[in-house]
Amino acid sequence: MARAAPPNASLRGLGQGAGQARQAERPGAWKRAKGRWLASPPSAQTMLASLRLLRVVAAAAAPSGVPAQVSSSFATGPRQEDGTFYEFRTYTVKPDKMKDFLELTSRNIHLRTAHSQMIGYWTLEFGGLNKVFHIWKYGSFAQRAAVRTALAKDQEWQEKYMSQMLPLLDKQDNEIAYLVPWCQLGRPEKDGVYELVTFQMKPGGPAVWGQSFKAAVNAHVKTGYTKLIGVFHTEYGQLNRVHVLWWNENPDSRASGRHYAHEDPRVVAAVRESVQFLETQQNSLLIPTAFSPLK
Repeated sequence: MARAAPPNASLRGLGQGAGQARQAERPGAWKRAKGRWLASPPSAQTMLASLRLLRVVAAAAAPSGVPAQVSSSFATGPRQEDGTFYEFRTYTVKPDKMKDFLELTSRNIHLRTAHSQMIGYWTLEFGGLNKVFHIWKYGSFAQRAAVRTALAKDQEWQEKYMSQMLPLLDKQDNEIAYLVPWCQLGRPEKDGVYELVTFQMKPGGPAVWGQSFKAAVNAHVKTGYTKLIGVFHTEYGQLNRVHVLWWNENPDSRASGRHYAHEDPRVVAAVRESVQFLETQQNSLLIPTAFSPLK
């Protein structure tokens, strides 16, 4: 992968290009001092030549194969290295239909996974009742659109699953999220339970609270009692929301690990720093289904 230009490198390049353009002007080039022109302003031809030079300098500063762009200190979202994103889906099932829903899904989920990759499929044990939560991975929005179109035309999927599943539901919700740049999707070595921690952060995005949040997550990772699966930042849905997915061997090991972590000075210090950016937090204990890739 080509090495990205350092922050504001393109802006520095623009400044250098402007200087070269000024040197190329005729001896009677203009200057401005004390609110007045000392000589005539540049001609339209000179300004056009300068603009062309700036574009050349900016393009040269960009990595090979990457379009030139001006970096901005006002960016509030994480920089995405590719188009990969994750769709979080939460279904609220009618209380007396959960067993029917899971059996129907287990029999037919292969029809759905033939179209796109499923990361995991869970039922909520704590933090919500009669709910299932699943994550799907896409390489681009174009891919997702194509998948949705194909599913709508998949007669077997529609007849064997959708027509029977929808009457079992009370509600459907979804979000689109990216993995934060400093996190890769993890996979546990053995079966366990999962904890989805949802943080509603103050407005401003990772440019404001990103480093403090990263430090708090890493402090928990270093205690060793839990495994980080992924940190996701929402793109569609409730904004300024971060989902952190953890794996634990069982609910009791998670509880004892949390008690230990809250006495760790590293965790205490990191949480104290990050909590100033937090508005609300919600935890859910997830139990993987038999057909979930993440167990």
